[in-house]
Amino acid sequence: MFSSLREDGVYIDAGENDNLIVQKLETNPKALGIFGYSFLEQNADKIQGSVVDGSDPTFDNIASGKYVVSRPLFFYVKKDHVGQIPGIKEYLTEFTSEKAWGANGYLVDKGLIPMPDAERKEWAKKAADLTPIKK
Repeated sequence: MFSSLREDGVYIDAGENDNLIVQKLETNPKALGIFGYSFLEQNADKIQGSVVDGSDPTFDNIASGKYVVSRPLFFYVKKDHVGQIPGIKEYLTEFTSEKAWGANGYLVDKGLIPMPDAERKEWAKKAADLTPIKK
C-alpha cells in the first residue's frame, strides 16, 4: 500500500498547477507528469502522452477504457442538502444535461470525455431522481 512520497528530489509536487507541470516536462524530456487530457491536447506541440499497455492517450482510447490509467470524474451530493443549500439541484440538472456533458456538450470543449450514451442516460436519471449510490 502507498504510504509515503519520495523525498529525494526525484518526485516534485506541482500541486494542481497544470501549466507548471507542462513547463517542468518541457525542461526535462525524461520526466513524467500527470494531469487531465485537455492539457495534453492543448500542449501537444510541447509534450507527448505516455503509451500504457500499448494504448496512446487519445479521446477514443480514454472513452473506451483502453487507456487504463485514465479515470472517471465523480462528484457527490448529499440528498439532505437539496433544498437546503441553494443551487445544488440546479447544478445537478445542468451538469447532467446533454448540452453540458453530452457528446457535443460544452464540457467536451473543456476536456471532459463523455460516457457512452446509455451510461450517461442512466446517470442523468439517477441524478434527477436523487437516487442514493449504494456501495
